[in-house]
Amino acid sequence: MRSPHVGQGSNSANVRRYNERLLLQALRRAGEASKADLARLANLTSTAVGSIITALSANGLIEVSGRRLDGQRGQPASLLRLAPRGAFAIGVRLDRTNIETVLVDFAGRMLARRSHDMLLPQPCVAQDIVQGDIREMLGMLSIGERSRVAGIGVAQPYNLGSWLRELGLPTDVFGVWNDVDFAGELGRAMALPVFSENDGNAAAIAEIFYGCGRQRADFLYLFLGPAIGGGIAIGGDCVRGLTGNAGDFAVMPVPPGRLPSAYRPSGQWDILLSRASLIALRRHLQYSGETIDSRADLEACIARDHPAVQEWLDDCIDALAPALRAALCVLDVPAVVLDADVDAGLIDTLMERLRVAVAATAPEARGTPALVRGTFGPDAGALGAATLPMFFNFSPRAGILMGAGAQNQEVSHVAL
Repeated sequence: MRSPHVGQGSNSANVRRYNERLLLQALRRAGEASKADLARLANLTSTAVGSIITALSANGLIEVSGRRLDGQRGQPASLLRLAPRGAFAIGVRLDRTNIETVLVDFAGRMLARRSHDMLLPQPCVAQDIVQGDIREMLGMLSIGERSRVAGIGVAQPYNLGSWLRELGLPTDVFGVWNDVDFAGELGRAMALPVFSENDGNAAAIAEIFYGCGRQRADFLYLFLGPAIGGGIAIGGDCVRGLTGNAGDFAVMPVPPGRLPSAYRPSGQWDILLSRASLIALRRHLQYSGETIDSRADLEACIARDHPAVQEWLDDCIDALAPALRAALCVLDVPAVVLDADVDAGLIDTLMERLRVAVAATAPEARGTPALVRGTFGPDAGALGAATLPMFFNFSPRAGILMGAGAQNQEVSHVAL
């Protein structure tokens, strides 16, 4: 066995668990592979891989998808893949203007989704909504499949009651959220493990686990939602920082914006979410006479190239490009992944303009990283939440998630 990075205090069971997760990761990235492929990809011996495949097959986590028919001599090699219904997870995304709940399978396919486009209500009301959606989704699974639910992931902005003036939101609604353990209450009500994470980190973890992270180990992740979120992927893992707020682009200091719809900061500096966010776009469209009650309304204005959208884009890029260049000077990653809660052409436009603006700020002897479109679009937040239980239970790099109520939580019927 040639497995790297196993701590000195690891016993044989821990080594076995690590190698099982390593093989699952290799299979997830490859899509399908033979035993020989997996031995090479996971850097394990054929004997070790054979033993692990037997165990994973018995647990229903992998299955034979076919045989390789490429003209090779001898018996065609069996091809393996993740068994889609080998495990399930539920994701809950809480945002200041939306609640989403999704059910996903082991392959990352979304089996069900419930979305409530609304100003985030009081915590007790939000609990009733989420618990009702979860019970409905659990009812879609057989009794046997319910035993394979790895847990519930909750992704939400930290400090929900902060920066409300910049976002133009009522303080009386959101202030109570700073003192609520929503994930803990949800876990007690549903009797399932709950994994809680910053929404930017959760969406970045979805990219690491199911998206472009299968080909790239290092990147910055940006998600344009009601505010702007982000995450940092280094070595195929998510960097959380001391408080889980690493990659918190939203509060990076920027000069005040020039749009007439913008709030005036009390000091010399503003923060990025005031300018690079969908709430800033919504505010400017409303200032320009548009009625914006939903993401669909935003997309309709984007699709018809409303002049206010172009004005906001100018202001957004003017703030975002130097903030991103500053982050790149510190982290020196080869790629930036960009995604958004809406599209209608907005993501491509943002990428094109940001690529030009970031290149224009490149210091001497420094290049510009690749700008990559995100994989999941409006589903990134909810899918990121659902990825948390999968990542914790099935990734060889899941130690970063042992926090926010997840310490020492394992799901015996699915955890490896």
